[in-house]
Amino acid sequence: MTVHQPAPPLPAPVGPAGAGAQPRKDHLLLAGMVAPGARVLDVGCGDGSLLALLRDRNGVDGRGIEIARDNVAACLAKGLSVIQGDADTDLADYPDDAFDYVVLSQTIQATRHPREVLEHMLRIGTRAIVSFPNFGHWRVRVDIGLRGRMPVNETMPYTWFETPNIHFCTIRDFVGLCELVGARMEKAWALDGRGEPVRLPLPWWAWNILGEQGVFLLSRT
Repeated sequence: MTVHQPAPPLPAPVGPAGAGAQPRKDHLLLAGMVAPGARVLDVGCGDGSLLALLRDRNGVDGRGIEIARDNVAACLAKGLSVIQGDADTDLADYPDDAFDYVVLSQTIQATRHPREVLEHMLRIGTRAIVSFPNFGHWRVRVDIGLRGRMPVNETMPYTWFETPNIHFCTIRDFVGLCELVGARMEKAWALDGRGEPVRLPLPWWAWNILGEQGVFLLSRT
């Protein structure tokens, strides 16, 4: 199967006056998928960087859930509506169709039950956006196959004994999960090391080798 999704142009960063930090390129790509004024739940929202971008650029009605207390405090300091919670247990409490988009950025590999989390996302939101590090990238294969070591890089910056990631997957693995839960893949991208889309129409096996991250926009079938 070949996926040919022309990447949307990366928008110019927009933020509150005095904001000096430039948004991450993958965050800009994710923001380009979200309609202005949409209801958004950011699951595992970290320090709120993506949620703040969606608020400032897209004018969304944003909510967040984050397990780390320090990150929740950072989100509240940005004026974001974020609660402390665990995606593996707390998504079950949200009603059906409560949001237009449910976002899971660089987090699904850190959940205990990725399938259940994805199913809840598709139940709670009209659409789900998921991004994750691709464990099938060629550099990962080289590290394991030739060096015999778990990779440490910008996409996967933790050593094996410190990493919060417990379910590493590849782009092809995630495509298989989408098929298993009956998710429709509306758009999909592989991102390179700079966080920019691989701009070639390639089959999954090629994306699985060249992409350092996978990004998917999903909906219910």
